[in-house]
Order: sequence, then structure tokens, then C-alpha cells
Amino acid sequence: MLIKRKGMLIVLLSLITALALVVVGCGETQAPPDPNKDDGKAAWPSSLTIGSASIGGTYYVYAGGLSQVIEKVTGIPVAVEVTGGPNHNMQLVHNGNLELGLVTMGPAWEGWHGEGDWTGGVQMTNVRAIFPMYTTYSQWWAFKNSGINSIEDLEGKTVGSGPAGGTAGTYHPRILELLGIEATVRHAGLSDLVSQHLDRQLDANSFAAGVPVAGILETAAQRDIVFFGIDGEARDKVCEAWPFWSPAVIPADVYDFLDQDVETIAMWNMAIASKDLPDDLVYEIVKGVFENHDMMVTAHKAAKETLAENVVKNTWMPMHPGAIKYYEEIGIELPAEVYPPEYQG
Repeated sequence: MLIKRKGMLIVLLSLITALALVVVGCGETQAPPDPNKDDGKAAWPSSLTIGSASIGGTYYVYAGGLSQVIEKVTGIPVAVEVTGGPNHNMQLVHNGNLELGLVTMGPAWEGWHGEGDWTGGVQMTNVRAIFPMYTTYSQWWAFKNSGINSIEDLEGKTVGSGPAGGTAGTYHPRILELLGIEATVRHAGLSDLVSQHLDRQLDANSFAAGVPVAGILETAAQRDIVFFGIDGEARDKVCEAWPFWSPAVIPADVYDFLDQDVETIAMWNMAIASKDLPDDLVYEIVKGVFENHDMMVTAHKAAKETLAENVVKNTWMPMHPGAIKYYEEIGIELPAEVYPPEYQG
């Protein structure tokens, strides 16, 4: 009987103690945990995906380096998705299927304005530029004994222009037409076109890519060549017609057969993001890319051009407010055209 009463007393004392603790707790003014505290990061997505292109291409490798940088600076897991390239990336980011992507400014322009058959007339305006990647140069060459020294000399000639779906294959025929130059254009992979040129089935060749281009080096190793770009009035006319092309210079030290710089046009590659990504997240991504430049270059040498000052190469595509904040902080003056409607600086 004594043991039973003693047990009941212990239970009663425990209940009184628990009740006292509750009363004390109710007397405090502590608020419940704020789910949005965590320095604002609660609004960040739990994962990110970057749209690249085919496996083994520059975009795929570059995106791999970018994913590592983003994971380092944000702690968010990042996947690289194989896509159809710039056109597809514009569509996927616009539709909310991807958070990030890589594009050249030609397809970006067409996607933004809903131009070109591939857009179906859809204006892909849910996309924002965040940082510059590297340059794609328009490059042209012919044999020294061909009598061809400039793009104007291609009148009536047969010219290689890369794969039909590539940058050169898409835009070089349009450029020739714009300039009123009637030439026969042949599309194929660059290695095939180099072989055709060496066999004199082509009068000249062209390509659009970062420098140096292996196919040009291969040709120059077997023949003396003349290397030229699009300059002067022709360059101005092209850039006026298509603002995604801009004046550029290929340094003489890029190719050992050059003794002076070559003026041409170039199309920039830009990283893009969904306009719905949090500003502070995009800020950290952009800052991280430039503060970890060595990681980017280790992933792909083209990232040598991934420099903050090159952001001004984008003269028309609206930028994400989070990216704008970074560039303004480091003193870069951006074109008025790149400030989006949602910007509240």
C-alpha cells in the first residue's frame, strides 16, 4: 500500500513540474521560429539545372564548370542537362523547365522577339541575361593564290559555311545576302569542308567559333592562306541589321600565320536565368562566377573571356536584377536597354 501511494506521489509531482514549466514558458515573449529567416535563403530552390547542349561540346563542358562554382558558393545541388543548344535553352528557361541556360545572342534575339520558325511566334520574355561567357567570331579564309582577299571577293564563288544548324551555317548565308554578294554556300561539318577546300572543291571557307579554330590551323599548315573577317561598311551594315552581332578584333597572336589583328564581327555567348529566380541567389551566382574565375578556366579555356567587364557586350537583352546589383556594385555602367521592367534599383 505504501509503495502504491509513493508511486502516485511521484506521478503527481511530475505533473506539477511539467505544468510549472508550461506556465513559465507561456510567460516568455519568444516568437516561434521564422521559416523565412535563414538569411532569406528559404526562398531559394532546393536544386538548379543548367541547360547546355550536346555531350562533349563547349557548352556541356562549360556548364559543368559553372555547376561546380554554383554549388561551391550557394550550397545548392546543380545538374547539367543535355539539350538542343541555345534555341532549346531559351524555350526551356522561358517555360520554367530550367532555371539556368547558355545561349548565343543570335538565338537569344530571335527567341526574345519571337522571330524565326523555331519560335512558333512565341516571345520568350521570361528569360534574363546574367553574365557574359565568351566570343564566337565570324572567320573567313581562302588560299593566297585564289585572288580572294575580302568578303566582297566572294561574288560568284563557292564558300563553305559550316553545318546548316550552326552559327555560321545559319548567319553567314544571311550576311552574304544582306551584302548583295551572290555566292554558292555549302554546308557540312568543318572537317569535311576543310577537306573540300584543300581539294579545291571550294573557293573559300568560313566558320564561327572561339579562337583558334582547329580547321583553320589545319588548312594553314598545308597551304598559304588569306584570313579575313567582316569589316568597314559591311560590318556596320550587319550589326545594324542584327544587333546580336558586334564589332570585334581577332588578335594576331591567335594564329601564327597572322602578322596583324583582323577586324570582324562576333556574337557573344551569355548565361541566362529565369526571371523568377530570387535576386539574392542570382547575385551570389554572378559574384561567384567572377570570384572563382580560375575554376571556370580550368573547366574550359573559353572561360578566359568570362570577365565582368564584358557584360557590356550585351546591349539589348534585359538582365536579372540580381545580376545588375553585382555589376553596379563594382562600378560597371550598363546600357539602359538591359534594365528589365521589374528592376527597382
